[in-house]
Amino acid sequence: MSQRRVKLRLVSKSRLEPESKMLEKIQKMLTIRSNSVRELLAEALGMYILMVLGLSSVAQTVLGKGEFGQYLSINLGFGIGVTMGIHAAGGISGAHLNAAITLTHCMFGNLSWRKLPVYLLGQFLGSFLAAATIFGLYYDALHDYTNGNFTVTGPTATASIFSTYPSPYMSLTGGFFTEFIATVMLLLGILVIHDEKNNGALKGTHALLTGILVLGIGMGMGMNTGYAINPSRDLPPRIFTAIAGWGVDVFRAGNYWWWVPVVA
Repeated sequence: MSQRRVKLRLVSKSRLEPESKMLEKIQKMLTIRSNSVRELLAEALGMYILMVLGLSSVAQTVLGKGEFGQYLSINLGFGIGVTMGIHAAGGISGAHLNAAITLTHCMFGNLSWRKLPVYLLGQFLGSFLAAATIFGLYYDALHDYTNGNFTVTGPTATASIFSTYPSPYMSLTGGFFTEFIATVMLLLGILVIHDEKNNGALKGTHALLTGILVLGIGMGMGMNTGYAINPSRDLPPRIFTAIAGWGVDVFRAGNYWWWVPVVA
């Protein structure tokens, strides 16, 4: 019996060895060795997770007519999305997930300027694909809510599910100031969280605290402009909505508001 067991083990081992070698070859073939490509894909994945969780919370609140979410739901959705997105991309790209943060790192010398287009392309790709995903996920609900008429303004407006628009009372100057201050608070908060020379966050809590920071900004500064605080969060979905049926009004609305979340 013992000899049979030994023979069976040898046979099974001999069968597994070619399979394991084949898996190793496949793994080597699929391994991405370029750091730039890995960083681009990491930013895309992190941004995709952030935006799917964030935009879906907006869609459910708007299309559910308040029965499946409130304003706090949106804040929580984006806060959780930021936390999970950072966990997904942090070990590879640092999980900027925000063109403003990437630009700041380049200005401070923490990131090479050559990496700027790589990070922005990854962020924009992830954000655009997330908008397309939410459009597909809630396509039937969108048609039911709007009777197939996708508008930027009006009682059944749905463009704000994907991108931010100013409240009717907001001036362009006031909106710019709101977005600028909210983005300052985001960057300041991130610098504080990562400042090990002062009172930096405990190891492993950076993602959670950044998510809480975004939650706090939304709860306190979201009423005026929808707190985009991120060009990578606002512009790609806006481009998607222009293609998907809302038209060029997504750029004309709010006195040509679209450039404010990008610049401010």
